Amino acid sequence: MPTSYVNATVFTGEEVLKGYAVSVDNGLITSILPMEEVPADHEIIDLDGAYMAPALIDLQIYGGNGQIFSMYPSVEALTATYEYSKAGGAAFIMPTVATISPEIMLEAMRAVRSYWQQGGKGVLGLHLEGPFINPAKKGAHLPEFIKQPTQEDIDWILENGSDVVRLVTLAPECCDPRLVKQLQDAGIIVYAGHSNATYAEAYTAFENGIHHATHLFNAMSPMESRAPGLVGAIYDHPAVYASVVADGVHVDFASIRISKKIMGNRLYLITDAVEENKEGHYIYLKEKDRFVSATGVLSGSRLTMLEAVRNCAKHNICSMREAIRMGSLYPAMALGRDHEIGRIAPGCMAAFLVIPKDGETVVYA
Repeated sequence: MPTSYVNATVFTGEEVLKGYAVSVDNGLITSILPMEEVPADHEIIDLDGAYMAPALIDLQIYGGNGQIFSMYPSVEALTATYEYSKAGGAAFIMPTVATISPEIMLEAMRAVRSYWQQGGKGVLGLHLEGPFINPAKKGAHLPEFIKQPTQEDIDWILENGSDVVRLVTLAPECCDPRLVKQLQDAGIIVYAGHSNATYAEAYTAFENGIHHATHLFNAMSPMESRAPGLVGAIYDHPAVYASVVADGVHVDFASIRISKKIMGNRLYLITDAVEENKEGHYIYLKEKDRFVSATGVLSGSRLTMLEAVRNCAKHNICSMREAIRMGSLYPAMALGRDHEIGRIAPGCMAAFLVIPKDGETVVYA
């Protein structure tokens, strides 16, 4: 049955509407129309004056609700991670696997495929963060699994995961551009990250078609007076999007504010959230506002997307509406999917963030 959501202030991602209903059918938004024009056969959901906005999108998350997908990939771990994300405002996620063995990468590919086959919702695909990164900027990634890609490595990814792998983070200075292009030609979006690239190396990679960067500032060559580095190239190239972890731990809020002024809609939010894990290759130990490795290296956040959005507004990085865009419209634009997600508009998926006057924020999806 068609459904109409009424009695809400609707932020579409582009404009604010009052007195309008959002109508959906079969999981898609069919129309946005004045409330008095809602067809009589629609089921009515009264939002009681709440604020309605596009559901959020998290393109980098490792686990949630007690499950660490990146270490123990399974349908159950994906389900737990999706439920964690949904409770935190995100209806769409890109579960991520850090630099690890081919066996675990293969398990992750199979888990995403099985999740989809079983009707699982919200998972946009798989993000492989590594293993083709620069050891000098490994962060918490394990050096024993880092490698420079060969033709066989790229063929292996495409043979086993071309239907599920959507993002690959790599260090462009460590990878043959021909192999990078092979990934891109297969429809995989390549991100520059965990990279020690010079400004010239990074800018050349951007000119050659890499238009994305992973967690701005973290595990990348910094911007300095005589060496602008990867950060400087990201600022300077008008086609490059970058994600950022807005928890005040991974990046100072002032640095995010400065970056936002420079980058505008090219900067968007991720959580980089992990879950506690005390054994196996990756150890994640929970602290008050972060996760650290067994040796104390910063390893992930305790964020939800909604917290990241609220942090941007609270710390004067931007307005709340713009912060919502940083968590919804802009990551959708980075994926080239803003005609499907990240907006409240006819033809888009029916996924909404509903913020009531009183009570907890919920996601309808």
